[in-house]
Amino acid sequence: MRALSLARRPVFQSVQCSGRGTRNGGLIAHPTQTPCRQKHNVASTGRSFRMAVLGSGPAGFYTAYKVMSSINNAVVDMYEQLPVPFGLVRFGVAPDHPDVKNCQDKFTEVASSPNFNFIGNIDIGTDLRLASLRAHYDAIVFAYGASKDRKLKIPGEENLKCIYSARAFVGWYNGLPEYADLAPNLEAGEEAIVIGQGNVALDIARTLLCDIGRLRKTDMTEQAIATVSKSRIKRVRVVGRRGPMQAAFTIKEVRELMKLPNVTFDPIAPSLMPSDPKVLPRTARRLTELLQKGSTTPDADALRKWSLDFFLSPSSFDASLSKPGTIGSMTFIKNQIADSDPFSSSARISATDERLTLPADVAFRSIGYRAEPIIGMQEVGIPFDAQRGVIPNDGQGRIITNAEGEISTLPGMYCSGWVKRGPTGVIASTMEDAFSTAEAIAADWETKAPFLSGGDGWEALKREVKTDKVRTVSWSDWKRIDAAEKKRGAIREKEREKLTSVGDMLKALD
Repeated sequence: MRALSLARRPVFQSVQCSGRGTRNGGLIAHPTQTPCRQKHNVASTGRSFRMAVLGSGPAGFYTAYKVMSSINNAVVDMYEQLPVPFGLVRFGVAPDHPDVKNCQDKFTEVASSPNFNFIGNIDIGTDLRLASLRAHYDAIVFAYGASKDRKLKIPGEENLKCIYSARAFVGWYNGLPEYADLAPNLEAGEEAIVIGQGNVALDIARTLLCDIGRLRKTDMTEQAIATVSKSRIKRVRVVGRRGPMQAAFTIKEVRELMKLPNVTFDPIAPSLMPSDPKVLPRTARRLTELLQKGSTTPDADALRKWSLDFFLSPSSFDASLSKPGTIGSMTFIKNQIADSDPFSSSARISATDERLTLPADVAFRSIGYRAEPIIGMQEVGIPFDAQRGVIPNDGQGRIITNAEGEISTLPGMYCSGWVKRGPTGVIASTMEDAFSTAEAIAADWETKAPFLSGGDGWEALKREVKTDKVRTVSWSDWKRIDAAEKKRGAIREKEREKLTSVGDMLKALD
């Protein structure tokens, strides 16, 4: 391990570590922000660099791309639990935002390199032990994202029907096999509540409110389109615990909702926004002006309505009186600004003694995702912060441990993306985050920092996988699955019709 002096604060730790090189036990703790603007020569080490990437979403691909362009002849083996790549881009991006998925072209370019191997349909920790990977690579990058959603932990959440997590609902309409059988009940009534005010919450609201014809042209699954087309929902409330100046949604998402045909917006109380938006920073000013302007559809012409409801913290999901066991309403605690500047983006709130009950025939929980540790991480000495859902690291992706007050980096162990910094940001911020991890890897390799023992990677490891139980998927296999989905989509005059079960994906290879 490389020991770090206590001078600079690492990410996700309460202790500090140095940004300057120090020595301890003969191992060097290298600077954490060394730029990598040129390819590092393998001649300085005498052999090629071999890296495993766990996860095939944006964090994994951007890290692989940057490492392969920074270290000569670097070989990357990318492991993915599903038979298909791209992670959040495939299963998390809204179907009516195809432009956001253009990064798949860059990922496909990366995968076309002879030094890149995709190993899909393999569960690291179950099908292949982490300890085995450690013995055959110079470095392992954990980039597997956040696979679970956060819960409110309030009464009614676990036992009432028609309450869904954002991850489940978004995964369902995007064809994520885990949620293929979700079958959300959108015919339960006219009132829907979305808890949370991030962009994912607005994606859900837009999906519930927009014209079904718009969705038919996307890669939303036909099963989801059939369900949404029968929806009875006419009113969607997007509820947040803070005010409009502290909300996490972006201008683009709000503008799309404001422009939906036949959908109107319930105006926000003027007291919640400054009377003169010009006093605000540019982004906040534009958002305020957009919210004040409201919808392009007059109330009289609207078939559906949505609203942004502020300063409300969920207190309970309440059962319907007419449909026992099903949600009928939600109770909220009213909040108030606790700071002197109510329009500050960082203004704090405090709870009041007031309560508010709103009707809800269906509810969606959109308060964030969280990562979980991979089986075997503890065995190989990798810590995991369960409270934050991240792997402790130095801010540049080097995984760190804290043994008896001494902060050390684990040679050859890195993390990238949401499991590194938490489930926040968009694909562009994930790219920047991944690049910083890749730069740390390349800098460590150039300066001959301690790494793992190296080896032949997947070529050696494939012998340990039980082929009678696991059918791994290569990149060429994925291209066949891709072609099958596009063929299914062409019949319906759309880009693709996704296969929504692992079994069907593998059948496309037969």
